[in-house]
Amino acid sequence: MTSTLRCPCGSGETYPNCCGRFHSGLSDAPTAKALMQSRFSAFAVGDESYLLATWHRSTRPARLELDSGTRWTRLDIVQTLQGGPFDTQGVVEFDAHYRSGTQRGVQHERSLFTRERQRWFYLSGENL
Repeated sequence: MTSTLRCPCGSGETYPNCCGRFHSGLSDAPTAKALMQSRFSAFAVGDESYLLATWHRSTRPARLELDSGTRWTRLDIVQTLQGGPFDTQGVVEFDAHYRSGTQRGVQHERSLFTRERQRWFYLSGENL
């Protein structure tokens, strides 16, 4: 993505100043919510390696293949429980809007995150 495009997570920031810094490895997401936003952005830009790197080793699949026909268009955070910089667990409930062909949809999910050695990881998700 170019440096002037807005971040897919919807923060209003440019991609390099928002989720792009996490994707490039310049820094780690400081909260579960920030990790959720950066993972949504990784789906939007097709960054499979970031998705795998931020997936907890106990639940991470061996590989990941993103559907090139799905375009992730908007993220709405519904609720967060814990997941702050001093917590070890966090829950983020969200709506991820997408388009696939001529169809539009929303993935409503509650995701569990865990923090190990000062770094947040996606652990699991439940579709609601």
